[in-house]
Amino acid sequence: MTTVRDELATQSGPAEVFGEVATAVLGPGRHRTADLLDLLDGRVQHPVDVVRTGDDLLPRLAHENALTGALSLVCRSLAPGGLLIAAVPELDRLGPLRPTAPPPRVTGQGPDRQVTVQLWDWADDGSSYGLEVVQLVRGRDGWEVASSVSTRHQVLGAEDIERALAESGFVAVQRLAPKDTGHPLPLWVAAAPR
Repeated sequence: MTTVRDELATQSGPAEVFGEVATAVLGPGRHRTADLLDLLDGRVQHPVDVVRTGDDLLPRLAHENALTGALSLVCRSLAPGGLLIAAVPELDRLGPLRPTAPPPRVTGQGPDRQVTVQLWDWADDGSSYGLEVVQLVRGRDGWEVASSVSTRHQVLGAEDIERALAESGFVAVQRLAPKDTGHPLPLWVAAAPR
């Protein structure tokens, strides 16, 4: 029997990983896929085969005490055996260190270059952090702020994520490490019951 890790071992490309995980688990073919934000906003007709979410949404929902409710909605919105695929940063070991920012992310080239910077402001106990995301673009006279967003996130460890998924009704929960998928963050894959 092959595992998701085995299926992904020869595949690469962080941008394609969510689709590759879905194909490895559900098999080839078209899978009805939705983003978690669209599902929460009521813009998705369900059931769907796959719900995916990026790195900041689950920690933000946890801080707002809405994580279990959102995950329960996902589980009910998936077709039997459908998947949640979530990229979640595991920053529980960083709380005592209280880093102020990860490295900036640079995209584009030449005049189209953009820089995204995150600024972190940790709670005294390390259980949460304020997050400001600032996107810079080249302007006439140098760099200009194109956008800025602020939010607060709860720090989630692997045990927290696994518990929230189980409490929300998911089965066959699996954590995929970055070295196994090529995605920069751990990916959590959880199936709706059949």
